[in-house]
Amino acid sequence: MKISKKAQYGLRAMVYLAKAKKTCSLRKISFAEKIPFDFLEKIMSQLEKAGLVKSKKGTGGGYFLARKSNKISAGQIVSLLEGTKPVNCSCCQRARRCMTKSVWRKVELSLHKALDINLSELI
Repeated sequence: MKISKKAQYGLRAMVYLAKAKKTCSLRKISFAEKIPFDFLEKIMSQLEKAGLVKSKKGTGGGYFLARKSNKISAGQIVSLLEGTKPVNCSCCQRARRCMTKSVWRKVELSLHKALDINLSELI
């Protein structure tokens, strides 16, 4: 299983904001975390639309966490940027009689359990 760069970068940016505990510019996050600026801009926009970060324009502007770091989990971030299920059985024609469905359910549960950690625990 492979987690995309989008999810990896998104989680790193969120941990950076949690650690900083202040408004940070995209340039600063991009430089510090070695994340391509244009890609980070798209990721942060998605995180903002989901209500995980807020932005401030103008001098001293940038992004900051919309909630306390102990109220945002890695799972929320990864699910938002990756999708909620590693395998989507609901759209498969064989879903009713699939012999491997239980395996994918176990993978999904394991992934959710592993990502059930909040940003404050990561810093």
